[in-house]
Amino acid sequence: METNPKKYIEFTDSATNKIKNIIKEKKNKNLKLRIYIIGGGCSGFQYQFIFDEKISEDDILIKKSNVSLLVDPISLQYLYGGTIDYLENLEGSKFIVSNPNAKNTCGCGLSFSI
Repeated sequence: METNPKKYIEFTDSATNKIKNIIKEKKNKNLKLRIYIIGGGCSGFQYQFIFDEKISEDDILIKKSNVSLLVDPISLQYLYGGTIDYLENLEGSKFIVSNPNAKNTCGCGLSFSI
Protein backbone atom coordinates (compact mmCIF):
# COMPACT_ATOMS: atom_id res chain seq x y z
CA MET A 1 0.00 0.00 0.00
CA GLU A 2 1.25 3.43 -0.88
CA THR A 3 0.17 6.54 1.00
CA ASN A 4 -0.13 9.87 -0.71
CA PRO A 5 3.35 11.37 -1.04
CA LYS A 6 2.13 12.94 -4.30
CA LYS A 7 -1.09 14.73 -5.17
CA TYR A 8 -2.74 11.91 -7.10
CA ILE A 9 -6.36 12.93 -6.54
CA GLU A 10 -7.83 15.77 -4.54
CA PHE A 11 -11.10 15.68 -2.68
CA THR A 12 -13.05 18.73 -1.61
CA ASP A 13 -14.16 19.72 1.86
CA SER A 14 -17.74 18.87 0.84
CA ALA A 15 -16.68 15.32 -0.11
CA THR A 16 -14.62 15.02 3.08
CA ASN A 17 -17.54 16.08 5.26
CA LYS A 18 -19.96 13.68 3.54
CA ILE A 19 -17.52 10.78 3.92
CA LYS A 20 -17.14 11.60 7.64
CA ASN A 21 -20.92 11.69 8.07
CA ILE A 22 -21.45 8.34 6.32
CA ILE A 23 -18.72 6.69 8.39
CA LYS A 24 -20.27 8.11 11.55
CA GLU A 25 -23.73 6.82 10.53
CA LYS A 26 -22.35 3.34 9.82
CA LYS A 27 -20.46 3.38 13.14
CA ASN A 28 -17.34 1.88 11.56
CA LYS A 29 -14.19 4.01 11.81
CA ASN A 30 -12.30 1.56 9.57
CA LEU A 31 -14.29 2.49 6.45
CA LYS A 32 -12.60 4.27 3.57
CA LEU A 33 -14.13 5.57 0.35
CA ARG A 34 -12.91 3.54 -2.61
CA ILE A 35 -13.18 4.91 -6.13
CA TYR A 36 -12.60 2.66 -9.11
CA ILE A 37 -13.22 2.58 -12.83
CA ILE A 38 -15.18 -0.06 -14.72
CA GLY A 39 -15.99 -0.44 -18.39
CA GLY A 40 -19.49 0.52 -19.48
CA GLY A 41 -21.79 3.47 -19.38
CA CYS A 42 -22.74 5.64 -22.31
CA SER A 43 -19.21 7.02 -22.75
CA GLY A 44 -17.03 3.94 -22.18
CA PHE A 45 -15.89 4.00 -18.54
CA GLN A 46 -17.83 4.52 -15.32
CA TYR A 47 -16.88 5.84 -11.90
CA GLN A 48 -17.84 3.59 -9.00
CA PHE A 49 -17.77 4.43 -5.29
CA ILE A 50 -18.01 2.02 -2.37
CA PHE A 51 -17.07 2.11 1.30
CA ASP A 52 -14.44 -0.49 2.05
CA GLU A 53 -12.47 -1.69 5.09
CA LYS A 54 -9.97 -3.74 3.12
CA ILE A 55 -6.77 -2.21 1.80
CA SER A 56 -5.04 -4.17 -0.94
CA GLU A 57 -1.27 -4.32 -1.11
CA ASP A 58 -1.14 -2.19 -4.28
CA ASP A 59 -3.80 0.38 -3.24
CA ILE A 60 -2.95 4.06 -3.04
CA LEU A 61 -4.25 5.59 0.21
CA ILE A 62 -5.03 9.31 0.09
CA LYS A 63 -5.84 11.06 3.36
CA LYS A 64 -7.42 14.40 4.18
CA SER A 65 -8.78 15.55 7.55
CA ASN A 66 -8.86 12.01 8.99
CA VAL A 67 -10.72 10.68 5.95
CA SER A 68 -9.21 8.08 3.62
CA LEU A 69 -9.70 7.47 -0.08
CA LEU A 70 -8.55 4.23 -1.72
CA VAL A 71 -7.65 3.87 -5.40
CA ASP A 72 -6.21 0.87 -7.20
CA PRO A 73 -3.30 1.55 -9.60
CA ILE A 74 -5.28 0.70 -12.75
CA SER A 75 -8.07 3.13 -11.87
CA LEU A 76 -5.55 5.75 -10.80
CA GLN A 77 -4.16 6.05 -14.32
CA TYR A 78 -7.59 7.31 -15.45
CA LEU A 79 -8.14 9.54 -12.40
CA TYR A 80 -4.71 11.13 -11.95
CA GLY A 81 -5.00 14.87 -11.31
CA GLY A 82 -8.76 14.74 -10.75
CA THR A 83 -10.93 16.06 -7.95
CA ILE A 84 -13.74 14.28 -6.12
CA ASP A 85 -16.58 16.45 -4.88
CA TYR A 86 -19.96 15.87 -3.29
CA LEU A 87 -23.01 17.77 -4.54
CA GLU A 88 -26.50 18.13 -3.14
CA ASN A 89 -29.05 19.95 -5.30
CA LEU A 90 -32.56 19.62 -6.75
CA GLU A 91 -31.43 16.68 -8.90
CA GLY A 92 -30.27 14.71 -5.86
CA SER A 93 -26.98 14.07 -4.13
CA LYS A 94 -23.86 12.31 -5.38
CA PHE A 95 -20.11 12.14 -5.45
CA ILE A 96 -18.78 13.56 -8.72
CA VAL A 97 -15.38 13.51 -10.38
CA SER A 98 -13.74 16.39 -12.23
CA ASN A 99 -11.37 14.44 -14.42
CA PRO A 100 -8.76 16.25 -16.56
CA ASN A 101 -8.07 12.98 -18.43
CA ALA A 102 -11.64 12.60 -19.73
CA LYS A 103 -12.07 13.67 -23.34
CA ASN A 104 -15.86 13.20 -23.31
CA THR A 105 -18.41 12.72 -20.56
CA CYS A 106 -22.05 11.78 -20.60
CA GLY A 107 -24.79 14.16 -19.53
CA CYS A 108 -25.10 12.72 -16.04
CA GLY A 109 -21.35 12.83 -15.42
CA LEU A 110 -21.11 9.18 -14.38
CA SER A 111 -19.25 7.93 -17.44
CA PHE A 112 -16.40 9.19 -19.58
CA SER A 113 -14.05 8.31 -22.40
CA ILE A 114 -10.32 8.89 -22.84
